[in-house]
Amino acid sequence: MARADTTGAKTKTSKLIPGATGDWEVIIGLEVHAQVASRSKLFSGSSTAFGGEPNSHVSLVDAAMPGMLPVINEECVAQAVRTGLGLKADIKLRSIFDRKNYFYPDLPQGYQISQYKHPVVGEGQIEIDVDGETKTVGIERLHLEQDAGKSIHDQHPDYSYVDLNRSGVALMEIVSKPDMRSAKEAQAYVTKLRTILRYLGTSDGDMEKGNLRADVNVSVRKPGEALGTRCEIKNVNSIRFIGQAIEVEARRQIDIIEDGGKIDQETRLFDPGKGETRSMRSKEEAHDYRYFPDPDLLPLELEQAWVDDLAKHLPELPDEKRARFIAEYGLSPYDASVLVAERESADYFEAVARGRDGKIAANWVINELFGRLNKEGRDIEHAPVSAKQLGGLVDLISSGVISGKIAKDLFEILWTEGGDPSEIVETRGMKQVTDTGAIEKAVDEILAANPDKAEQAKLKPNLLGWFVGQVMKSSGGKANPAAVNAILKKKLGIE
Repeated sequence: MARADTTGAKTKTSKLIPGATGDWEVIIGLEVHAQVASRSKLFSGSSTAFGGEPNSHVSLVDAAMPGMLPVINEECVAQAVRTGLGLKADIKLRSIFDRKNYFYPDLPQGYQISQYKHPVVGEGQIEIDVDGETKTVGIERLHLEQDAGKSIHDQHPDYSYVDLNRSGVALMEIVSKPDMRSAKEAQAYVTKLRTILRYLGTSDGDMEKGNLRADVNVSVRKPGEALGTRCEIKNVNSIRFIGQAIEVEARRQIDIIEDGGKIDQETRLFDPGKGETRSMRSKEEAHDYRYFPDPDLLPLELEQAWVDDLAKHLPELPDEKRARFIAEYGLSPYDASVLVAERESADYFEAVARGRDGKIAANWVINELFGRLNKEGRDIEHAPVSAKQLGGLVDLISSGVISGKIAKDLFEILWTEGGDPSEIVETRGMKQVTDTGAIEKAVDEILAANPDKAEQAKLKPNLLGWFVGQVMKSSGGKANPAAVNAILKKKLGIE
């Protein structure tokens, strides 16, 4: 990956690591491999479906049978271009597929078809938010390549097996510039990248299935010095592990240097169980792979009109949607960021908020709905309360039919039993009491029962909340809180 230092020695977002000889700066670049969302592989018509019996999704091309020639999948190219457009990147109208030569049992051809000097997508950028600061991370390139198969070592003590179901599956390798300076920034970058891919529909970003994984490049230096020797941590498959791997590897390198040693450029693996990285092999350079243009594939040439048409049909992306939610619904930047983190969540919120008070809708979606989903380990697509039902609940609050406390009781009923919010409120007598005469009577009773507190409240108005709570309790939560508050102030002579 590129080693140009694009952000300077120390920036506002730098996170220095203390060592025995002073502070250290960690330099991070990521190579993210995202499986392209397509029904067939990059160079064959075999299925890309997850699972299946070993070697059941394999064509003669995938198995590298003699005489079998690759044929490019146009949809995979389109998905790569859409991703490049979503990353505000330079789309290359001419790109070349190369052979990356290395031997491994699950690579039947003895080489991987990839792109080297002429990728389909050039430089782009992603904006991330960390600790209230916005930072731009540069994208070096995006290139298409085929995945390898999978070696299976745990089924027999004397043998290893090879499953070629993944062989030939299309991957987008998205290479960042070494712009990140902390584990938290790297995690924010991968999270944002995955969100963009999901919005675009170009990859599902499912890290549990291996559909998105990262090679993490880490080096350390004293602020202002030249870049240090980097180590690459291969195939890290969760955002949490990416953060842990960076912190562990940075500390390992600092300790070695401060003890008088030097860092060897190498490829390492992260062991989350032991909380350590360990050496895998010396890091290869490009010449070790003997790249050369694949003679079976012509250069890939795109028409600008085709690229423009793809750009015209891109969906609204997270940053644009966040800005619109702030402007259109009056949301705080934080709330808007939470809501656009997943496309399904943003769509749900918008269905609730359309034509209603956006702040009230956001409060109920973020605090009540998301809180309950997280507690029960569900995702938004399996929420028991639909957007239509939650919108109906918000209508009842806004129109004064129910109070906030009653609304929480109603939400519980909707979650566990379902139903129409208005009908539930009507049939179960959940409407809040707005009759000032009834509320005044309840206030008089509470004041009469607590004369000492009433006198104290006249001197200390902050005690008013206790009386509001008592009135609400006596009314079963049905009294209108604003009316209760107004009547109490009048009775106690509080302005």
